[in-house]
Amino acid sequence: MDNSTIGSTIGAIRKRNGTLDNFNMDKITNAISKALAATSEADHDLASELAHGVVKKLVQQGFSISIPPSVEDIQDMVESTLIESGHSEIAKAYILYRHERRKIRDEKLRLLNAKALDPVAKSFDLNSLRVLASRYLLRNNKGEITEGPSELFERVAVLISVGDLLYDSELFDKEGRHPQDVGEARGYLDKLDSFDCKFKIGNYYLNKYHFRALINHYVTLAGKGQMKVGFKDLLTQIIAKRHNNYAERISEYYELMASQDFLPNSPTMMNAGGRLGQLSACFVLNMPDDMGGIMKSTSDAAMIFKSGGGVGINYSDLRQEGDIVASTSGVASGPVSFMNIINTVTEVVKQGGKRRGANMGIIEAWHPDVEKFITNKTEAGILENFNVSVGVWEDFWQALAGPGEGKYMLRSTAGKPVREISAHQLIDLIAHSAWKSAEPGLIFFDNINKYNVLAKAMGGALRATNPCGEQSLYPYESCNLGSINLARLVKRKADGEFEFDWQRYEEMIRKTTRFLDNVIDVNLYPVKEIDRASKESRRIGLGVMGVADLLYKLRIPYNSKEGYDLQSKLAEALTYYSMEESVALAKSRGEFPLCPQTEYPEGKIPVAGYYELARDEHTYDWDALIDKIKRHGIRNALTTTVAPTGTLSMLADCSNGMEPSFALVFEKRVTVGKFFYTNKIIAQILKEHGLYNDDLLARISENYGSLRGLEEIPEWMQKIFVTAMDIHWSDHLMVQSVWQEWIGNAIAKTINMPNDVTADDVKASYLLAHELGLKGTTVYRDGSRHKQVLHMASENSEKTFDVYPSLYISEYVEKIQDRYVRTEVNAALSSGPTEEAPTVDLNITETVPEEDLCPTCKNHLVFSEGCSTCIECGFSGCTSG
Repeated sequence: MDNSTIGSTIGAIRKRNGTLDNFNMDKITNAISKALAATSEADHDLASELAHGVVKKLVQQGFSISIPPSVEDIQDMVESTLIESGHSEIAKAYILYRHERRKIRDEKLRLLNAKALDPVAKSFDLNSLRVLASRYLLRNNKGEITEGPSELFERVAVLISVGDLLYDSELFDKEGRHPQDVGEARGYLDKLDSFDCKFKIGNYYLNKYHFRALINHYVTLAGKGQMKVGFKDLLTQIIAKRHNNYAERISEYYELMASQDFLPNSPTMMNAGGRLGQLSACFVLNMPDDMGGIMKSTSDAAMIFKSGGGVGINYSDLRQEGDIVASTSGVASGPVSFMNIINTVTEVVKQGGKRRGANMGIIEAWHPDVEKFITNKTEAGILENFNVSVGVWEDFWQALAGPGEGKYMLRSTAGKPVREISAHQLIDLIAHSAWKSAEPGLIFFDNINKYNVLAKAMGGALRATNPCGEQSLYPYESCNLGSINLARLVKRKADGEFEFDWQRYEEMIRKTTRFLDNVIDVNLYPVKEIDRASKESRRIGLGVMGVADLLYKLRIPYNSKEGYDLQSKLAEALTYYSMEESVALAKSRGEFPLCPQTEYPEGKIPVAGYYELARDEHTYDWDALIDKIKRHGIRNALTTTVAPTGTLSMLADCSNGMEPSFALVFEKRVTVGKFFYTNKIIAQILKEHGLYNDDLLARISENYGSLRGLEEIPEWMQKIFVTAMDIHWSDHLMVQSVWQEWIGNAIAKTINMPNDVTADDVKASYLLAHELGLKGTTVYRDGSRHKQVLHMASENSEKTFDVYPSLYISEYVEKIQDRYVRTEVNAALSSGPTEEAPTVDLNITETVPEEDLCPTCKNHLVFSEGCSTCIECGFSGCTSG
């Protein structure tokens, strides 16, 4: 009996909510397959044969097209068929599977405050839904969830498609030859409630906030003479269904997110189609040395926090503490005091009413208050809402590595010499502070500006980044970010192994580049200067997540030559295709307004790999792309960023960003006891090889979540399934460099170090990071943040392995031309692990400082990608993910 015969015999199935759906025998086969797999008898042919037996029994019981069976009828029939055919063990496994599914379904319904599960709720696992429920789903004034997961993604998709609609060739002319009455359109902003869900595209309704975005987007374009029709004519066309073809675009965006292939940054999912309407993750503000400017930036920061964003500020233009203020004859309080003001504002203004904001505070190495700034956060409770970084330029590296004693001049904000210090002592101070508390980070402004094509148009260098450091921005620019889940872009070969789907990757990059370009247009920015600056540069940040899981599936070690080569190609493809798609958008929509004033028309691009890697190491024809940019311009000033994806990765059920897995197994404790959380890929591998059991999971957990050094684990598994703690810190830097060569903006990456490293190792990591061309670095020594925050192991935890640099990084270091850097790095790499590495008690039994607890659910935070993330509810200390 084939599927067509079955369809004509049964036809439909009655779902639990009473509605009918098409009968699909494959679902029965898959359910039986899972039961077979649970008994270690995986056999698809047998599952298919048994499923046919189930259908025959359904027909014998009188079910037909006119009398469709219910879900429960089919499940009961599966049980009886398995028992009657002599498969009692499989029947037992199926009954347990059915019971577990019922438990999960009931928990999902409770979690979502729902009577039925929508398609996304059915497909997402419980952990992903917990994050959706705690952070993203809309709630009423009683705090009750009022939308389902599918409605969330539809809400976002409809808003994003509004960006596409107004660029339709029937409506839009990029040459700007059509003056319109924008006042007519603005008038509708005063009567949004009257137009809530009055217009629709296909079967998708525009709520009043979608309608607001349509108005604002129209006003922007019409203000430049680019709309061919008046606003009322546009509405008439929508009512007449002339633009219903954009329903397909809405469905496309919906599927990108609902399939877990791609997710935009958190504010987009929180606010798209909602009251706030603010879609950007983060912003940069300036901090001029005058009270009016300081208060303006403070007010702007408050509005940003209220809207759901984070802020990066360079405080170096503020005069040093104790300096005389000429206008009042008073004494300046210094940059750190003004950071405390922003810290207080962050504390009292919750992001979007949901959580505290995030900040990046920067002081450049030449500033007289730099030493106080460096040591300020080594104690708990100071500037809790800040990440802090020291910005360094060429002159610092010249003093550090050049001839002489390393003397370095600190200077006033006016450029006058203040006092001389030792560059060696300053970097030692930075390294010791980071060794102790994981802060400050270092930002390499010389590397950031090396290929900065915007400097000419913006009147100077980039001097600030967003809170997690991956996006360098000019004042009032915004981060508009999204991440592709690489772990899903695989396909099975004939031998059952996986291979990467490069064609689908290209398609995904092109779609998501357009998605993020639309974000710029339909965004409701919190400050008018941000609206203007964001639309002048149209900077976006397309990135990735799931890299570690992808490498697991492909059986490629993360820190191997093969791993580095694949990641380089992934990064190159990301930027190449996103820039190529941005050129295509420029042809139809227009280049970003500042483009003619930049270095793009001169044939320059913000991609280090194009200049620094030999042509035979390039996979794509970059010269052809540059020629296209010179002829047509480009839509987005920069297109790629690898941002933190802690929360997004939980939603997409994959590993964070381009980070290695933090741990393959770790212990989670709940009120009723404890259980082991296991990476799904390694769990499947262990089961396939008969190794999966609680005793082994406990041993892996006690081994820092690593397989390394465990006798019962085959060597090939130990090599492939590596964790962050299996990888030497120098290889963490190398893999960040591999991505940075091709990424236009920067990378959110944590350089993990074991507890027993020294401050000299930290210093060596800075030197190597700068040499590798990184734009910044964050070092995290295990246990350095007052207490280890993740329950990775029991009190008996002990690492059974040592970690060494790969041959790949060792060979690179030997080729470093700067003798000082090569000597310092070599000394750190050759020192090796200590003979008796001290172990860290990862089993917290005493009170953990408040800063290490999630402010939402009070569970423990994990530090990754330069950002703290809660593995229970999805809270992130960074705003992008």
